[in-house]
Amino acid sequence: MAGVVSKMWDDALLKYNVPRETVGRAVAVAAVAAYAAKLSVPRVRRWLQSGDDNGQPGADNNNLPPIKKRRSQVDIKRMHRVNKEFLLQLEKLLRVMIPGVWSKESALLGVHTLSLAARTFLSIYVAALEGHIVKHIVRRDARSFMLMLLRWFAVAIPATFINSAIRFLECKLALAFRSRLVDHAYGLYFNDQTYYRVSNLDGRVENADHCLTDDISAFTSSVAHLYSHITKPLFDCALVTVALAQSTHQMGANVVQGPLLACAVITVTGHILKAVSPHFGQLVSEEANRKGYLRAIHSRVIANAEEIAFYNGQKVELNHLRRAYKSLVFQMNKIFRQRLWYVMLEQFLMKYVWSGTGLVMVSLPILTGARQAGTGHGSSSSSDSVSQRTQYFTTAKNLLVSGGDAVERLMSSYKEIVELAGYTARVAEMLQVFEEVSRGEYQRTAVTNSKGVHTQSCLVQFNSEGQPLIKGRILESKDGSIRLEEVPIVTPNCDIVVSSLSIAVEPGTHLLITGPNGCGKSSLLRILSGLWPIYAGKLIRPAVCSMFYIPQRPYMTLGNLRDQVIYPDTVQEMAAKGIADTDLENILAVVRLRHIVTREGGWDVEADWKDVLSGGEKQRMGMARLFYHKYV
Repeated sequence: MAGVVSKMWDDALLKYNVPRETVGRAVAVAAVAAYAAKLSVPRVRRWLQSGDDNGQPGADNNNLPPIKKRRSQVDIKRMHRVNKEFLLQLEKLLRVMIPGVWSKESALLGVHTLSLAARTFLSIYVAALEGHIVKHIVRRDARSFMLMLLRWFAVAIPATFINSAIRFLECKLALAFRSRLVDHAYGLYFNDQTYYRVSNLDGRVENADHCLTDDISAFTSSVAHLYSHITKPLFDCALVTVALAQSTHQMGANVVQGPLLACAVITVTGHILKAVSPHFGQLVSEEANRKGYLRAIHSRVIANAEEIAFYNGQKVELNHLRRAYKSLVFQMNKIFRQRLWYVMLEQFLMKYVWSGTGLVMVSLPILTGARQAGTGHGSSSSSDSVSQRTQYFTTAKNLLVSGGDAVERLMSSYKEIVELAGYTARVAEMLQVFEEVSRGEYQRTAVTNSKGVHTQSCLVQFNSEGQPLIKGRILESKDGSIRLEEVPIVTPNCDIVVSSLSIAVEPGTHLLITGPNGCGKSSLLRILSGLWPIYAGKLIRPAVCSMFYIPQRPYMTLGNLRDQVIYPDTVQEMAAKGIADTDLENILAVVRLRHIVTREGGWDVEADWKDVLSGGEKQRMGMARLFYHKYV
């Protein structure tokens, strides 16, 4: 079929007397023009749109004031770019991952650096060795050729080991970085009930589970890979340049011409790629965000499977999952399309333009050095001269291939650095939110975006950024009483449940609070336990260790039956209190649960207790925990 089309094409060109070369040039020019238009038209359109926006300062686009829109767009784009903010965030995270010079991570980094340097020296040695092999082939020196070939095989053993060691150390380095960062993040996440407040009182981190797992893993892997991807090419560029200069000097040619030509081509290539490079950091960050949202919907279905089954709500949940997945697919396809044209231009510049530059660099010493050799060494034999030039060409070609590959990896690493900026922004923002939440600094979308929230109550005061100020005080009572003095009950969205509440509960007093749904019964317990902040007034309560709360939804922890009763104590803490299993049986007898010890097979049986125990049994287990912690 291809032959028939080609014949028809040739007949048509012959009929109209059009040269085949002319058509080929026209097609090539059209392809280049189309690609240039694809790159330039979007930039011109964005430039014109930005000019229109600046020319209409009073326009209200998308129902937002011009200042707010400009800030929201610019800040989001800057957050995922390689700028000063990215460097500061990366420096902060690196201090967590590498705590000191004498740490395990520093040792791994040092060994990894030595292996990268050793691999560079081996590459240069192998390139010179291959030049000697080709030289002896041209001379037809079989004995020297076999000796060089044996040496080449001998070098292959340490070279392959170092290659494997580089990959091994890169994985170990990524795992060590991840362990440090996970340990630091877990410490912040479980400090001062941050795990509750970050999802209920703050709205900046939507999927903390995804950030703590996938985002940290992707960030640490990217850092370890980029270190290898940048350090090894830098070693290659420096040492290959020295080796090429020595070879060029031995040929009697100018040492400066080749490096100057290479630097000029590399500089121009770098500016072109940087100018047309898409914002991969922002794209990758949005992809990670949509992956986290899809995982959150899956977790929601698993956690509420029984309720969904009772309501036959599988169609609604399926639609939610499909919409989330389609959103993720759309974002991934967007990244694929951006990479298609960028990689095309990148390969053209780095593969073909650089290859042509390398041929020129190799030919210059041979062409210019040959004349000098001919004038100064007229007595040398022709075969020796040919073998020397062949040796130089082979060695220089291999060195240029290594150097070109190194520069290509350095150039392509910019794209990976931009992607790293996206992961860095997500991880750094997560840790910053954890730190601010532990200090009592919250931000909710409903508060910052609503216009009428500030006028709902005069009790809650706001700062200049629209965030509520925590003005209330929490004091510890000495007599064990609980007192609230003009304390408002305010939800995380700043909805006023109770404008001002004053109450006193003395030791030994039994208090029953009743009322309709939404009147603030559970909210009062959240205020007392410290889960919700106090925006005004005064709360006087006993020490935290002197109070115990039973949540509405009983929580069954991982572990055996004993762990369910003594939670959150451990077996060691239980023994330190002088409590034995017989005491636990007496506690279960009080709440009428002693039979489950025999029914489930003893205290050491492990099971999924949230499914094993019925709803009433889980409520009684919560009461048993109360009696355990107040055991007399």
